[in-house]
Amino acid sequence: MKIVVIGGGASGLGAAGAAKGVDPSADIVNYTEFEDVAYSPCGIPFVHGREIESFDKLFLATKQQYADQGIDIHYTTTVESIDVKRHAIKVREEGEIGYDRLVLATGWNYSDPQIPGDHLEGIYRVKNIRRAMEWDKFIDTVKSAVVVECGPIAVEMVSALVHRGIKVTVVDPAPWPMAGVVDPDIIEPVRKSWADAGVVTLWGERVTAFGGQGALAYAETTAGRVEAQLAIIGTRKAPNTALARAAGVALGATGGIIVDSFMKTSASDVFAAGDCTEIPHGVTNVPLQGLSGSHAYAQGKAAGVNAAGGRREYQPVYVPWAMLAGDWMIGGVSFGETTAAAIGVKFVSGASNGITRARYYPGVRPITVKLLADPATRCLIGAQMVGGEGVKERADFLGMAVRSGISIDDLATMENVYSPAIGALNEPIAMAAQAVQQKLGRR
Repeated sequence: MKIVVIGGGASGLGAAGAAKGVDPSADIVNYTEFEDVAYSPCGIPFVHGREIESFDKLFLATKQQYADQGIDIHYTTTVESIDVKRHAIKVREEGEIGYDRLVLATGWNYSDPQIPGDHLEGIYRVKNIRRAMEWDKFIDTVKSAVVVECGPIAVEMVSALVHRGIKVTVVDPAPWPMAGVVDPDIIEPVRKSWADAGVVTLWGERVTAFGGQGALAYAETTAGRVEAQLAIIGTRKAPNTALARAAGVALGATGGIIVDSFMKTSASDVFAAGDCTEIPHGVTNVPLQGLSGSHAYAQGKAAGVNAAGGRREYQPVYVPWAMLAGDWMIGGVSFGETTAAAIGVKFVSGASNGITRARYYPGVRPITVKLLADPATRCLIGAQMVGGEGVKERADFLGMAVRSGISIDDLATMENVYSPAIGALNEPIAMAAQAVQQKLGRR
């Protein structure tokens, strides 16, 4: 069995490793356009911000380790086309390569904001680790930067640039950062911390052009000119599906590759995983694209197992997520009020303002938890949080709660750990659930 994997990110390496685990005799060949595989691009902003001392820390394994596992990785290689009928791919400088099973893990690209002048030196799309190493040296020369739309990676880069002593201006047509994901009340502490750090924010505005002689010197915006030697592109993730589209593999409403629960595509013996796919949401069944690295890795493992002849289903997603945003952690599950209202989901919400430790214990931080419940079933369907700590663990728990169909009444009477150093007497999740109960009426 020859299994070819296109893409060397979390989903691609997850697929390759899982396939080898199911069938150790399989010939696993991986093609990537980059110089490296299986590093953490999510860590790049934290190296730029000096929280992590070196880019070397982001590599998960050496090239030799993958070779020792029997995974044949072809670096800096371009796959030009796929012939799904003949079970073959065309590789630049290698020619035609046959396969028994194919896994597409081609990932994502930043959506193109189509701004004139984007050829100038100083336009940075945070993604590839080798380019990031070069950009890190360039950042040392920068005095002012502009962030073009404020997606998750851009939010992290705002903090990184502030840590480097750079004047930052955020320009975004949305009314607040990550507006498609986070509610305004949840992101408000982040906005305030940015203002306190001197970050200029231009909400409801757009960058219309980049200017300079060879190198970026300024950005023209609908609110006026912004001086900048660096521009961070923070637009949404767009699925990288050019190969799949050209091969006739079916794409969905998000532009991602349509897969079933076994990560099979519309083409025979072709699987797909990661940011190039779309996956149904567990509450709404609406397809989603561009999830987190943990989702990509799990999807890759499912695709690899099934490509090698095993059986593993990938379930609809409820998307627990969390991230560091300046001085705050933000996170959630499924969706918040803004998104729920936009897609027509009925909900009742309730929020609580709690603390992460006993009020007298050093390092205590505030935390806000907001819960959304289905008014008919009283089941939890979404959550959003902002706090100084403890957001990730609550997001994981609440993600499982939504998936399991736990009711708001169960959460209102949940047991919780009380220990002054790690948990307050009143759990904010229970308090938020009680706030929802007050609106729904107690059973």
